[in-house]
Amino acid sequence: MARLNWGMIGGGEGSQIGPAHRLGAGLDGAFSFVAGALDHRPEAGREYGQRLGLAADRAYGDWREMLDGESGREDRVDLVTVATPNATHFEITKAFLENGFHVVCEKPMTMTVEEGEEIVRISGETGNICAVNYGYTGYSLVRHMRAMVARGDLGKIRLVKAEFAHGHHADAADADNPRVRWRYDPAQAGVSAQFADCGIHALHMASFVTGQEVERLSADTVSCIASRELEDDAMVNFRMDGGAVGRLWTSSVAIGRQHGLTLQIFGEKGGLRWSQEQPNQLYWMPLNGRLEIIERGEGGLSPEADRTSRVTIGHAEGMPLAFANIYTDLAEAIQARKDGRPMDPAADLYPRAEDGLRSMAAVFAVADSGKREGVWVDARPPMFR
Repeated sequence: MARLNWGMIGGGEGSQIGPAHRLGAGLDGAFSFVAGALDHRPEAGREYGQRLGLAADRAYGDWREMLDGESGREDRVDLVTVATPNATHFEITKAFLENGFHVVCEKPMTMTVEEGEEIVRISGETGNICAVNYGYTGYSLVRHMRAMVARGDLGKIRLVKAEFAHGHHADAADADNPRVRWRYDPAQAGVSAQFADCGIHALHMASFVTGQEVERLSADTVSCIASRELEDDAMVNFRMDGGAVGRLWTSSVAIGRQHGLTLQIFGEKGGLRWSQEQPNQLYWMPLNGRLEIIERGEGGLSPEADRTSRVTIGHAEGMPLAFANIYTDLAEAIQARKDGRPMDPAADLYPRAEDGLRSMAAVFAVADSGKREGVWVDARPPMFR
């Protein structure tokens, strides 16, 4: 496969997420990093881009300059990653989609449900890909869980339990730390803090693995640190369109938890358990059987798992490689369009704009339910009702 051209907006020097995207996009040789607007400070962005190897005329000062510069090139970027502050995602993603670029946007895709619906419409009307970086679904054994559910190994799914709880914002003394404070400020974060930051990863993974979408939910949200306007802990009960019952806990004040993304799926014929901190093992308990540990990289796994496993069994594959699997999915999707052929079905797993929209609808539903002491609310975006 020929290399595709890739560009990035945001993710500059000191960014938490930028290096993971650059590692992920470049890992398998599918993309060449050729353009970027990496910092809100134009000169800093240009300088950093050139240090990363970008040509001077493609190390842009801002995203508008990048859009103008790339639109007129024969070797324009095939895919643009948007990794800027949340409130800018909609404007940038919309502009690039409308000008013929494929986009992968960091979550949350937008700040409102209405914006999310507009992105879904634009992507559909233009035919340009809009992916959302729910990167944890790139893990090999998460994809194997999905394959096991789809082929009926668990039978009908009864119950889903998802968690994304950590304790890194548990210190009340961090109230004035700018890296923490903005997350709990409605003016900067919107209607939700912890659920919008971490809970939507867990909720999306539940849908990704089960193949079911959330229809309605009830939420108990709380600010354990009193100075915070937005929640730092939430417990969400939900019902899915295939009949599964869901339980989700997300927290930023769970001292002793480091990352905390886990997923358990319970069906008529067995149960599965996976944790992001130990991603090489998947625990499978068949009904009336004995507990089995499925190892990443072992023989006899699904095509979806085999395609996303790079190193031999017993060696760790971590988060940047999960991101890389999203990028290889996108490379296959883009190249298949260029070649006029169907894409490999084992690669057709990247999160879509529709997933970003459903997540934003869930964020507003959780905020609404939490304010009304857990009343059950419709979690679907209006266009999917």
